Amino acid sequence: MSIQAQQISEMFPILTPAMKLRPLPFDGPAFYERLDDEFGDFDRHVLISCHSFNEAWPTWECHPRGDECVILLSGSATMVLLYDGEEHSATLDTAGQYIVVPRGAWHTATAADNATMLFITPGEGTENREHPPRD
Repeated sequence: MSIQAQQISEMFPILTPAMKLRPLPFDGPAFYERLDDEFGDFDRHVLISCHSFNEAWPTWECHPRGDECVILLSGSATMVLLYDGEEHSATLDTAGQYIVVPRGAWHTATAADNATMLFITPGEGTENREHPPRD
């Protein structure tokens, strides 16, 4: 067996229901479109990804099949969540800080500094919208 280091910004590991990791090359937005096709609607799969940003996300997202863990690797960012009918926010400004985004919570982020974050996401059924639905 050959063990090889990978760069998380270039290869995103997919955790399968059999608890095996399958790294896939990240090639931009098309990557997310392929996940459902290659992994059967991403049923019971978990995506481990890393993104850097220096401005507000243009959309909100929601993961209806499980909690998401968001870990700050560098910079600072504020996560904004909408759940239980209320908006909540948490600022991450120290490498290693993380939040848990509850299942079904709509969320977005803004960055004060160039932020790099690691995401552990139950991706099945993920939705993206310009504005979250309000009760």
